[in-house]
Amino acid sequence: MSQTTLTAFLSQAAEPGLAALIEALARGCVEISGHVRQGAVGQAMGALDQQNVQGEVQQKLDVLSNDILLRVCAEAPALAAMASEEMDSIHPVRPVPAEGGLLVLFDPLDGSSNIAVNVSIGTIFSVLPCPADSPGREPVEADFLQAGRNQLAAGYVVYGPQTQMILTLGQGVAAFTLDPESGDWVQTGQGLAIKPETKEFAINAANMRHWAAPVRRYVDECLAGVEGPRGKDFNMRWVGSMVADVHRLISRGGVFMYPWDQREPDRPGKLRLMYEANPMGFIVEQAGGAAFDGAGDTLDRQPRGLHERASVMMGSRAEIERLRDYHQA
Repeated sequence: MSQTTLTAFLSQAAEPGLAALIEALARGCVEISGHVRQGAVGQAMGALDQQNVQGEVQQKLDVLSNDILLRVCAEAPALAAMASEEMDSIHPVRPVPAEGGLLVLFDPLDGSSNIAVNVSIGTIFSVLPCPADSPGREPVEADFLQAGRNQLAAGYVVYGPQTQMILTLGQGVAAFTLDPESGDWVQTGQGLAIKPETKEFAINAANMRHWAAPVRRYVDECLAGVEGPRGKDFNMRWVGSMVADVHRLISRGGVFMYPWDQREPDRPGKLRLMYEANPMGFIVEQAGGAAFDGAGDTLDRQPRGLHERASVMMGSRAEIERLRDYHQA
């Protein structure tokens, strides 16, 4: 029986400019996957003596992955500009087209602190329409500052025992697995759906003393188990790679939380709105889940800057609604 490839899927589901961009991203992720598989045998392991715009120490693979995605995405004819978690400012590619222009944002290697211990890491990407207000002008940062609802596509690739891509074009969620023999992305799932209820949550419990009261209440009730107000036992999981933690809840239900905490009260959260929260929130919503930032739906938030942070709570809809109720109490 013939298998559907990513190329065949996109030919039916996406307009040509968007399809070409996603295929370029997929080629880049195949290349990144190869470097990840080489591990210490290759030349891309270890940290660099430099930090990115986020103030985080860059790994060699962070920089290499970023360079790969800049190179391959520039080949997509409809792409006007790129933005990356690893770069201070945008990377223009070509003047704004009259219509159908695209912008792409990416976290080239999410969870890179896990590289040295051989734990799953990944790539996250988000595609936005490029405003066509003045065709022929150079793209600017303001073009990217769109709410997550405007996304045309979002996806992530997880580099684990299998290399998998989870993708939405705004009409459901599909899964593709990289065939290491042929190099093709083969469709291995469609209509992915997150269970509305769950007994599993992912959060860094070491930060418990810093959380806001609604988050502490939610986690305390989960930890109370069958004797507590929830009347059931919960499992807690935490990988420390957003791609890996969200991939688990896409696969089997659950809640992922990286909320605001009081150590930096003026900062909304740790994760980046446009490189992590928005694309993952879009995928989660398209799979029937919900994404909440402590005040409202993540995808409704209007960005004010390219590297804005956000509080993140996403996953099974019933659990996110409970968290929403606790925040509004």
